[in-house]
Amino acid sequence: MQSHNVQPKTKFRTHRRIGRGGKRGTYSGRGIKGLGARAGGKYRPAERELLKKIPKLRGYKFKSFQIKQTIVNLSDLSNNFKEGETVSPDTLNKAGLIRKVEGRLPKVKILGKGELKKKLVFKGVSFSKSVQEQIKS
Repeated sequence: MQSHNVQPKTKFRTHRRIGRGGKRGTYSGRGIKGLGARAGGKYRPAERELLKKIPKLRGYKFKSFQIKQTIVNLSDLSNNFKEGETVSPDTLNKAGLIRKVEGRLPKVKILGKGELKKKLVFKGVSFSKSVQEQIKS
């Protein structure tokens, strides 16, 4: 047996073109008028209708998960601490200048509003440029 002798077991069924005379008649099983009778007329699923009614949120919003630094001014330090005391997030919390955020002590940054006339010891805090210059002098 050769490849040109091979024949299919079943014959191919050709699809019938409807609406061109013959057995199906004028409306060709589509009914009279309406969406279903039109070429390209498709019904929307009910889920799509529900989705279309929901208002859309516009734009991209990113909520930062980092805990922001808590700000303490020099004037607050001079009012709440004595000469030679240690300034750390823990002592600032005890003094009532900062609060815990989600059960943790936040990072602290000291800004240069006011003047510091006392000598203090700083641990675990960051400074702005103006504060660094005041502390050095």
